[in-house]
Amino acid sequence: MIKDLEEILNRQISSQKKSAIREILKLTQLPDIISFAGGLPAPESFPVKELKNIVCELLDSDDAHQALQYGTTEGDLSLRELLVYRYRDQGLEIGIENLMITTASQQGLDLLSKIFIDRGDTVICGLPSYLGGISAFGFYGARLEGVNLDNHGMRADLLEEKLKKMKAFGEKPKFIYTIPDFQNPAGITMPESRRKEIIEIARKFDVLIVEDSPYRELRYEGGHQRMIYTLENTGQVISIGTFSKILAPGFRIGWLIAEKSIIDRLVTAKQTADLCTSPFVQKIAARYLEAGILDSHLVKIKNIYQEKRDIMLAALEEYMPEEVGWIRPEGGLFLFLNLPRYFNSEQLFMQAIKEKVAFIPGNVFHCNGAGNNTMRLNFSFPSKEMNAEGIIRLSRAIRKNLR
Repeated sequence: MIKDLEEILNRQISSQKKSAIREILKLTQLPDIISFAGGLPAPESFPVKELKNIVCELLDSDDAHQALQYGTTEGDLSLRELLVYRYRDQGLEIGIENLMITTASQQGLDLLSKIFIDRGDTVICGLPSYLGGISAFGFYGARLEGVNLDNHGMRADLLEEKLKKMKAFGEKPKFIYTIPDFQNPAGITMPESRRKEIIEIARKFDVLIVEDSPYRELRYEGGHQRMIYTLENTGQVISIGTFSKILAPGFRIGWLIAEKSIIDRLVTAKQTADLCTSPFVQKIAARYLEAGILDSHLVKIKNIYQEKRDIMLAALEEYMPEEVGWIRPEGGLFLFLNLPRYFNSEQLFMQAIKEKVAFIPGNVFHCNGAGNNTMRLNFSFPSKEMNAEGIIRLSRAIRKNLR
């Protein structure tokens, strides 16, 4: 082993901490632990039989050699076209030049950071916000400024106030990062009226909006909200999508939607990372879409997740003390709990482990270190029985710490 490893490491790498969630997840592997910690889709939701047939058909077809060869950095043409058609049906006026494939949506966050962020630049995000976004932006040296959420998402008044203060000091953020549909971790959906407010503020201060939308198609109740990209429609929004939550996370397929000038720069950045996302899995995904079975698959998994969500909500109502609050998510994979202010969820986590249940402490989702009295629960991965039993165990740990 080289002796001066720490001395020769890139400063960004040497200062980077391990993912808090990844370290916590190690404890969730202990025997008999019911884990609400990960953001994992249910294994029973994976279309194994359909994918097996598609893989066999692909390898027996004339596309087999192309599927096993290098591909274009922009992504498989058929897959991109199919995604463009799907988005057009949802109201997005985009062409093939506006969409590129990434190695899951996390690479999209990394590429956006790579082309926009210089060390010391500011990025605005919600309080709380997705840890993967916080980590990606922070790795490239961004200074993260948080804006509190209410029951309708990022507060427009606080966002405008923050941008006014920055402008007064001659500063401007690189972009506003938001998760408008079933936000991770808070589970909140931003209504169209709030989306339009955010757009108007972004236009006023000439700031990009990054719309991260991995859960959009996992709606269990209420009406669909139009995407921020659709509502803005002048090129000031970049949208991120993925198959990880609606097909299979093992595919590692995501995509970015943006103006061509931005896509061109993202393609250049991706060429230094992995040259191309796996052509093999892209071909499989394209054939899956061509077969027209994604929508029926979505119906199936939404039924699975809605039932699990409802079981967790019912258990919370029955077993949690009245001092604990939460928002009923209309879709997605998560519930976010607010505990009394004197709680420290990191300390509570270790006590919950003794009760054989795990969660993610909410402070890791706050770029300002707040949220010590909050926690995120995932209801999609555990079984229905575990969702109920896990809440019983968690309520015991919480009750033991009430004053």
